[in-house]
Amino acid sequence: MRGVLKWLERIEFPNSKDNEISVHNVCYAPDGSQLVVAAGDRLLIYDPNDGSLLNTLKAHKDTVNCVAYSRDGKRFASGASDKMVIVWSPQLEGLLKYSHGDSIQCMSFNPVSHHLASCSLSDFAFWSADQKAVQKYKISARVNGCSWTNDGQYLILGLANGTISIRNKLGEEKGRIDRPGGPNSNVFSVQCCPASGPGSVDTIGVVDWSQTLSFHTLSGQMIGKERTLGFDPLCLQYFPNGEFCLVGGCTGGLHFFTREGIRLGTLGDSFDTWIWTVALHPNGQSYTIGCQDGTLACFNIASSTVHALYRERYAFRENMCDVIIQHLISGQKVRIKCRDLVQKIAIYRNRLAVQLPERVVLYELSSGEDQPMHYKVREKIQQKFDCSLLVVCGRHIVLCQEKRLQCLDFSGVLQREWIMDSFIRYIKVTGGPVGREGLMVGLKSGQVFRIFLNNSLPLLITTAVSAVRCLDINSKRSKIAVVDDVGRLVVRDIVNDTILYQDTGVNSVTWNTHLDSMLCYTHTTGGLSVRVGNLPPRAPQNMHGVVVGLCGATAFCLRGNIMHNTPLALGSTMWQFIEAGLFEEAYQVACLGVTTSDWEGLAQSALEALHINIARDAYVKVRNLPWLKLIGELRDQQQRSAVPKEVLLAENCAFAGKFKEAARLFLKCGQSSRALEMYTDLRMFDLAQEYIKDGTAQEKKELVRKRAEWAYSVKEPRAAAELLLSAGENQKAIDIVAEQGWADVLYDIGRRLSLSERDALESVAQNLKTLKALPLAAEIFKKLGDEAQVVQLHVEVRDWPEAFRLAESLPELLPTVHYQHGQWLAETDQFIEAHQAYLKAGRTKEANRLLKQLSNTAIVEERYLDASYFYWLLAKQYLDIYHAKEWVEGLIENVMQFSELLSYFSEQNPIDHHLTEYKNHLRIAKVYYAYSVIYSYMKEPFTTHSPVSLFNVSRFILNEVEHKGVPKGVSMFSVLFTLAKQAKFLQANKLCLLINKRLQSLKPPAGIQEQIDLNFLNSKACKSGFNDPEELLPLCYKCSNYSQHLNSNCCPTCRQDYIFSFVSFEILPLVQFYPEVDISDGEAERLLLAPAKHAEDSDPFNEDAASVALPLSLDRNGLRAIDPNHVLILKRQGKNVRNVYYRNILPDLQVTYCPQCLLLFYAEDFELQVLQKGHCPFCHTSSEKLLEDF
Repeated sequence: MRGVLKWLERIEFPNSKDNEISVHNVCYAPDGSQLVVAAGDRLLIYDPNDGSLLNTLKAHKDTVNCVAYSRDGKRFASGASDKMVIVWSPQLEGLLKYSHGDSIQCMSFNPVSHHLASCSLSDFAFWSADQKAVQKYKISARVNGCSWTNDGQYLILGLANGTISIRNKLGEEKGRIDRPGGPNSNVFSVQCCPASGPGSVDTIGVVDWSQTLSFHTLSGQMIGKERTLGFDPLCLQYFPNGEFCLVGGCTGGLHFFTREGIRLGTLGDSFDTWIWTVALHPNGQSYTIGCQDGTLACFNIASSTVHALYRERYAFRENMCDVIIQHLISGQKVRIKCRDLVQKIAIYRNRLAVQLPERVVLYELSSGEDQPMHYKVREKIQQKFDCSLLVVCGRHIVLCQEKRLQCLDFSGVLQREWIMDSFIRYIKVTGGPVGREGLMVGLKSGQVFRIFLNNSLPLLITTAVSAVRCLDINSKRSKIAVVDDVGRLVVRDIVNDTILYQDTGVNSVTWNTHLDSMLCYTHTTGGLSVRVGNLPPRAPQNMHGVVVGLCGATAFCLRGNIMHNTPLALGSTMWQFIEAGLFEEAYQVACLGVTTSDWEGLAQSALEALHINIARDAYVKVRNLPWLKLIGELRDQQQRSAVPKEVLLAENCAFAGKFKEAARLFLKCGQSSRALEMYTDLRMFDLAQEYIKDGTAQEKKELVRKRAEWAYSVKEPRAAAELLLSAGENQKAIDIVAEQGWADVLYDIGRRLSLSERDALESVAQNLKTLKALPLAAEIFKKLGDEAQVVQLHVEVRDWPEAFRLAESLPELLPTVHYQHGQWLAETDQFIEAHQAYLKAGRTKEANRLLKQLSNTAIVEERYLDASYFYWLLAKQYLDIYHAKEWVEGLIENVMQFSELLSYFSEQNPIDHHLTEYKNHLRIAKVYYAYSVIYSYMKEPFTTHSPVSLFNVSRFILNEVEHKGVPKGVSMFSVLFTLAKQAKFLQANKLCLLINKRLQSLKPPAGIQEQIDLNFLNSKACKSGFNDPEELLPLCYKCSNYSQHLNSNCCPTCRQDYIFSFVSFEILPLVQFYPEVDISDGEAERLLLAPAKHAEDSDPFNEDAASVALPLSLDRNGLRAIDPNHVLILKRQGKNVRNVYYRNILPDLQVTYCPQCLLLFYAEDFELQVLQKGHCPFCHTSSEKLLEDF
């Protein structure tokens, strides 16, 4: 770094009393627009760019000692020996002034709050724009310099007694630093180093008249060691970034130090006078000094670049004392702190040489996985060298000074020396074995020599027209490129000693370290050219700076002091080789780095030229698997047999989409079938049609089939179906149309098909059926003659009338239709109708299972009346089977209907079993029917039944289940509780006691036990005696005897079953009689209607019938003697089933029966129930049906 004079002025005032005007202080405005100079008793305002005087301010009466500008640029201040401080505006207007007790020596603005601190010989003061009063504080010694800390919290004062005082904003001393020399160490300037990053501490730079430079913290601790200056300092100034500082004083030079105090030399020219002040421009690129003799000089700061490059490793100097090694490809950096001025840098392979003022330090690359750029010191040559160029090799360093070239080992011992005829301008290490490396040396005379470190004789390689500016040799050391001072580039073949090519207007050149035939060079007018082999370069690539290295596709360009990576556009160079047919060279260029499109272009061009290996390698780079697969197939074809060139080219064209060209090539080599296959695969059927005009029928059919497949794949099913039909592929066409749901098209296809194509017709019909186009499907089935399918179609649409109508002509289908009808009825909750349909279908087991499921559900849901009805239907079902099996002809007629039941009950007599099942289910139906009254009575708050009816019902249930088992869901507690309650109400005390006693053995519902116990106690304490009224006892009208209440539902005397009215459950006054065996039902009815044959014949029931042990059997005379109005005939359904005859003992009480269930009722009760419910209360036969039967 050096100072270059920008402008200089000698300040003189013509009418001044003083012969010599001193410049005591200068300062810059923060924006760099003004330079304020304290010269004599005046303030001079200069333009720092050209040194022109802008204005002169005459406000002080004595010498102006100090000036300072505020950090915000809104004001500046001046202090003089006249004890006055004046504050000025940037427009050079005086804003205010205040005075001190003595001469003003220094001042400084707070960088944060912009307070002004002014110091005199005996005091210091604080002023701010927001305070009217100036606060002054006495001090024990003269203040020579002052400076604020970076945060503006403390003021640093340098005193003449060798003390540094640290004050806060209130003037209080918070710290004190005493210099070792005391009064002999007069502190003449203090500065606080600008902060250079987060976490940095305030560093105070101090110069004193013990001729030392030292650095301290606010706590007084010294940083580093004191630096001896060798002169009395007068001023100290830091650079804006805080990395360097300048010291001037009683010597004519300005000394340059790092922030750690390392001397870097002097800046600018030397003067024969003291330097009172120095000020740095805010941008840090220039500075101004003021001298005792009135000299005001401005210098630009020029920094020289110290750097070295080897392949992708770039080493350069930073902050004058540090070396940065940067990997230009990865961007990784490492810093080496040398703590001294770095003069020269050299790098080669794993060696790094750094020249310092008193020594040369040699580093070795010692990289590990965790530290890939770690350098460690190998040797130190403790000698001072004066050289212009420095290079390092494996075991030596080479120093160049003018014409002399010296080779030293790492111990500093001179090994060899070469004296050239002209000044050495450029040195390049070309590599070689360790200790025998080669150097390319360019001289000012234009000569280029090759020197080997183990050889004293240099070899002349070439001679340029003028002085060598730079040179480079390729990696194979077969070609050299030289650029001279006039910008001429010459590339020469070293082996053949021939010039390969030349160019002009070049300022730098370098070979590619990855490709020995490629070099690039920069032009003096800007731009970067790339040249490979003997091909001419393309248009220059935009770039500023000079190229110093080329690694792969990245050029390293030095612009000023900064190295930039410039990616090269090598695509155009690659295409140059492709156009020249040099695919190997093109591939080498592409490997350095081109775009994906360039790789694909190279691969395609190589494939078209049948350079299959290069094409494969190029497609591997871009990972294009389809093309790699094609190349593999082409290589296999070549290896298997001699394949014509046209075939390979045609395959390539077809894959690249050049179909017409591919077809032309296929035809050229006589393989038209390949062209046809290509067009077919591409669905270009119109073009394919042209190739099979003269083809076989099979080929045409195959083409039509493929065309149909394509039409289907592109969502054109109608066209695909038509094409398949034309090709005879009926089934595929039907499948496509059915998939689209086109019923009308399917029907049209079915109409066009003949009966010989039965499979296709069946497929059409089935698909129409699937599409719910049932009328159309029926038409196709009729065409096929499949009436069963027609019936099934009507079944599927639930058109039951039509299905049954058609099934009548197909008896074998009728049971199936009934069964499906039954299933549909069951699914729609029409269970009774479903049961009838199952019976019609002969599915007795299904009908039986349905009724059992319904009855179980009704019991679980406590719908006992419905359960009674379902059990009645089961009983009726068994009765019908019994009647059907009673005669052989009935068995033969319905053998199919009852085959399942026959097999199921094969172990017992089926007739006896069915009759037994009928009686059991009828009994259970009666119990549930009666229990529904009890359940309603127990659950509902009100009842319509009389106490006598409830008494009769509960007594009937109790006698019915006493010895035959209680059906599921029937609560015996409810039955007994109801019977006991009604018996008590009807004063049947004996029965009440008996029932209450039985209730004690049952577990009642919660909360009723107490009532049961109370009822039992009450029944035991009955006052009216333990008798039952006779009118409540069961009376047998056959034998006219009363029986006990709980003695089953038959007479214990004559064993005649009581006949109950199934509304009130009273015992009906009926006695059953039988005509003699030889009297048929018809004759019996006629005899009953006829008058008595003999007058002496009397009604047999007027006699005592109690003595008759067996059921009464009457002859013809007996039948004629009975009054027909007193006879009730139950006409049972079924063939060969005899009627049942009853004699009404009490004719005034009319009795009737239900013709379906044959249960007996008092006529009035039955009529009332039918009117209320619309059907029989037991079997649910509708009133209309009852009227028809009667």
